[in-house]
Amino acid sequence: MLNLDVSAGMHQIVNVSDILIHENYTGTEHGNDIALMHLAEPVNFTEYVQPICLPRANHSFPHGASCWATGWGHVQERVPQSLQSGLILQQLEMKIIGPKECQCLFNYKGPLNVTVKLLPTMLCAGYKEGKRGPCQGDTGGPLVCEEQGQWFLAGVASFGQGCARRNRPEVFANVVTFENWIRERVEGAAFPEQPEPIPTPLVEDSDNCTIALPECGIAPRPGDWPWKAVIITPATAPCHGVLVAEKWVLAPASCFLGLKDISSWHVMLPPKAQRIPILSIQLNVNFTRDYEYDLALLELAVPVSFTEDTRAVCLPHLYHYFLPSSQCRLIQWGQGEPALASPSLLEAKMASNWWCYCVRGSELEVVANPLDNPSILCAEYHEEEKKSCWMGSRWGLLCEESGSWFLAGLSKPPADCLRPRVFSPLQLQSLWIRQAALTSYMEDQLNWDFPVVRSLSSCPSKTKFGACGIQSDKDGNPWPWVAEVHGARDEVCMATLVSPGWVLTDTHCVPRHGSIASRLQVKLGTKRFGTPGQVSRPVSSIHYSKGSTLVLLQLETRVEKSASALPICLNSRPVPNDVPCWVLSWEDTENRVPMEARVSIVSPIECPCLKEPTLPPGTFCVSYGRKRLHKYEADLGTSLICQRAPDSWVLIGISIRGSQELYAPVETQQSWISQTVWDAPFV
Repeated sequence: MLNLDVSAGMHQIVNVSDILIHENYTGTEHGNDIALMHLAEPVNFTEYVQPICLPRANHSFPHGASCWATGWGHVQERVPQSLQSGLILQQLEMKIIGPKECQCLFNYKGPLNVTVKLLPTMLCAGYKEGKRGPCQGDTGGPLVCEEQGQWFLAGVASFGQGCARRNRPEVFANVVTFENWIRERVEGAAFPEQPEPIPTPLVEDSDNCTIALPECGIAPRPGDWPWKAVIITPATAPCHGVLVAEKWVLAPASCFLGLKDISSWHVMLPPKAQRIPILSIQLNVNFTRDYEYDLALLELAVPVSFTEDTRAVCLPHLYHYFLPSSQCRLIQWGQGEPALASPSLLEAKMASNWWCYCVRGSELEVVANPLDNPSILCAEYHEEEKKSCWMGSRWGLLCEESGSWFLAGLSKPPADCLRPRVFSPLQLQSLWIRQAALTSYMEDQLNWDFPVVRSLSSCPSKTKFGACGIQSDKDGNPWPWVAEVHGARDEVCMATLVSPGWVLTDTHCVPRHGSIASRLQVKLGTKRFGTPGQVSRPVSSIHYSKGSTLVLLQLETRVEKSASALPICLNSRPVPNDVPCWVLSWEDTENRVPMEARVSIVSPIECPCLKEPTLPPGTFCVSYGRKRLHKYEADLGTSLICQRAPDSWVLIGISIRGSQELYAPVETQQSWISQTVWDAPFV
């Protein structure tokens, strides 16, 4: 503590002999955040080094008054000091915010719903709109106000939520409340009377405050994006990017490789394709051709004026959490032609981190909780794609939050014709963006109403063919492997998705006559749960088992794994009798509302029905709890699933027609199923 130095003015360096911390200080949130440092020797007063006037206890700094904060801290939030432009003393004009309005602003929901209770020893200053204010490293700096030619110390920087964020004023120690404490410890401190006339509030301090709304991310209508930017360079295809500030456009760096002369480059912005020359280009500091680092910031020669037709998209801060089911939309990114598809095919919703990681993430990857930085984001689409090919271009993912649109992520390079479902989170590049383009519209989280998050930090183990048997999110389809088999006469039976190209059901659902396959239609994704993208596929072939009542139906085209269609894991072990099991069925065949009934697998001795001579080998029996199937429900090809691990389900068997208790096992047909279905996920 005694090795601290204080640098003052023109190279005066003075040792500190003692530090006096307020005896009631226990943390910034409890006030009394003030201390005195006793210098080992007096400083020499010069034109560069002078004492500040201290306010008396009755001094008034009115709401709306202009004051000045100074400090050597960061000029960008979360940018390491090593990346700053050096220790340069900065100054900033700030407005005093009265205690009523300040408390009102802090009552507005913010990070983690943390509440701030203002105390008399606290003083607020800043701007509701944000973008200007102290940052890391400015704590302890002065807030000074000029009155009739005299400068008074109004506050000492204490804490804030982030750096100059919207509706989050900076909190200072209120110096007027510490007059007696300072007088008792400092001889010769100047506490002059407040000069006349005493200033009055420029605006009324009210606890009925008006929240500042974002300036970014406001679109007249989805698809009519005022931040859409197209970069035109000689001899290359146009490159699609987004406007992120008055002078900055974000786009893929790979669009500009090998191009050096930027004098003929320009950006086209809405409305009416206004053309603006480019002044400079900055590649991502970690630039590679990997999609997550394939970024560049282009500085415009002249700033644009924001209007309804031209404005920036919002960018997420580090640790931004996009809520599951947030409404999202694809936007063209980089070079290439857009897919010739209906605009409705661009509509999507954000998948939960748990579903995203467990279905599309790496094996044993730890699921990111809210306010952790996710490694991937996933989209689920409202409408199934059937005809268009999406390989011609890359895509960005825009997501809406409380009326404002954020650029949430950038798609992986396409490997097939399907729409992208996995995106690199743009928030992972927020530090570089803020360092390169300080004025970019990095917006705070707008919605803090987080749903209940799964407590599991890891996903069930995947098979060599990927994820299977995972339940969808709480509000989605809990059984994404349940399928409907529709016949030519509108008869409906239940089946189970066992791979992206196959469903398994009972033979009584598929009458044995040759041309029947072309008449069958398989549907996945119940509408009861609002699952986006109900999937429908014709059946191309039927495969019957020998010695079992099971039958496999091959789909004309494979489905993509989604919240609407995810295969169940298949049981490869003897029928279990010590794990939780359920029978899946429908409440009625007309509405096909899914239902489940808890059952127990019983031993052959306890099941008289097993004595029937015509049963296939391996048939086993279940007993029901309180909920029991009706007779017609037992004829639907119901499935028996068991829970092997939390959130991991395995198909044990399919019901035998006419019986509520008898099931044909999957395990005894493993060889036939695996030979027919190359990616059958047996576990």
